[in-house]
Amino acid sequence: MSDKITHKLRLLSGFEMAIPTLSLLKADGSLYEGAKAPKLDKTTALRIYDTMQFIRVLDERMVAAQRQGRLSFYMTCTGEEAAVIGSAAAFEAKDMIMGQYREHGALRYRGFSTEQFMHQMLSNSKDLGKGRQMPIHYGCNDLNYMTISSPLATQIPQAAGYAYAQKLEGEKACTLVYFGEGAASEGDFHAGMNMAAVLKCPTVFFCRNNGYAISTPADEQYAGDGIAARGVGYGMKTIRVDGNDILAVYAGCVEARKIAVDNNEPVLVEAMSYRLGAHSTSDDPAGYRSRDEEDKWRAVDPVLRMKNWLIAKKWWTEAQEKAGLENYRKEVLDCLKATEKVAPPGLDDLITDVYDTPDANLKGQLAALREHIAKYPEKYPKTAAQVIEGTEH
Repeated sequence: MSDKITHKLRLLSGFEMAIPTLSLLKADGSLYEGAKAPKLDKTTALRIYDTMQFIRVLDERMVAAQRQGRLSFYMTCTGEEAAVIGSAAAFEAKDMIMGQYREHGALRYRGFSTEQFMHQMLSNSKDLGKGRQMPIHYGCNDLNYMTISSPLATQIPQAAGYAYAQKLEGEKACTLVYFGEGAASEGDFHAGMNMAAVLKCPTVFFCRNNGYAISTPADEQYAGDGIAARGVGYGMKTIRVDGNDILAVYAGCVEARKIAVDNNEPVLVEAMSYRLGAHSTSDDPAGYRSRDEEDKWRAVDPVLRMKNWLIAKKWWTEAQEKAGLENYRKEVLDCLKATEKVAPPGLDDLITDVYDTPDANLKGQLAALREHIAKYPEKYPKTAAQVIEGTEH
């Protein structure tokens, strides 16, 4: 807290210290005059772009699958690939990632396979979560990606706590937590930010400001200078980046991670982006935003912008672009067809992992469920009745 004293009354406005947005890369793939690109080697850059291509195809195919009734629910990352994948690339594999529900690009970057995506979305017996989550609520212990929780913003104070434990254990690692500007209106956001600031937790708070909290535009959510100003208010180092600019996102997050790990303190990154798709497959954005608005943001599509940059550096070609998209479209569709044939989890999986050994209460509930399904088999999927009869597990 400042010890500066004044003897004249003056009211301060939050907009007097407006936070600038770091932008390095133009839509055509060239750098702005005076901009300096971060150190991003060819291997890493191509890995980022390969992930972008996969996620764009996955989103396209899974929305179609949901419309066909093959999938119950889906949420896209379309339009926010640079923000999500570019930030994940700036962190190390040992760093924990806690996502909201639109960060499957970060999980893919770390190595989540196409088969693992399909198993989770179809909730089958090979799903790491044993079929107990909604689609796109991924989690992977091996990749340090915490399982997604539906209630908005719960991951934010959890990230502060996890990072505090990393600090106490002396790990040279941090926790990256994603959330949208809508989630920043939740009390959990403020609790997590304050905890990390006071206890000096190595947490990197990454806000994907895509302009809408489902259908509520940003100008109806808050009156201040975005979310970045709140980081300053909590006394933590803060940066705002162009979320559609892969170089700006990567540069900002490399620095954010360095501060978090070296100094054991939190950092807030606000990435200004746009959700090109619907909030989810249950949403129709035509009811609250215009086609002109969408077209304006499509002109600065993060995937196209990075493609142009790669081609300018002679690291990518149009032929590779076409082949990559065709391969992923075939891979995703083939994998979906194969995964649809995988059996669902057995009923016993409902009570595993709750406790080390299921207690009498859980066993009793499972027995009651079995009895109920056996009594009314016509009310349940055939697979459930088969499990009861012992013909399938």
